[in-house]
Amino acid sequence: MCDEPVDPDMSVNDPRGPSVDSRTADRKAKVTERLAHRGCNTRKGAVQAVIAWPDHLYVVEPAPLIAVAERLERKGGREVVGRCPTKQDAQDAADWLADRFSRLAPGLPVTAAVEPGGGQFLVVLATSRR
Repeated sequence: MCDEPVDPDMSVNDPRGPSVDSRTADRKAKVTERLAHRGCNTRKGAVQAVIAWPDHLYVVEPAPLIAVAERLERKGGREVVGRCPTKQDAQDAADWLADRFSRLAPGLPVTAAVEPGGGQFLVVLATSRR
C-alpha cells in the first residue's frame, strides 16, 4: 500500500512486519491476497484504501488505482486512467503505472499505453484477461 518492500521475516507484531492484504475492505470482493505492512493494512480498515499518484506526474483526473485494479482483475479489457497535456507527461505516467501495477497486482498482465485524444494524451491500462 505504501509502495515500500515488506520483509516477510520481520516480526508480525512490528508495524513494518508482514500482514496479508486483499486490497479492499469489502469482505465479499474476490481479489488476490498479497503481503502488506501490518501498520498499513490495519490503517486501511479504518479508511478507504488509496494509492496516491506521485506529485511529479502531471495527470489530469487520475483514476483511483485500487478500483482500476479490481475492475481489470474482474472484467479485463482496457481503462483510461488519466489525461496529460503532453506526450512526455503521458509516457512518464504510463511508465510509472506499469511499474506500480507490477507490485499492486502481480498476477495481472497489465500494459500501459499512451493514446492521442482531443488535443491531449490519454494514459490507458489494458489486460488480455477477459
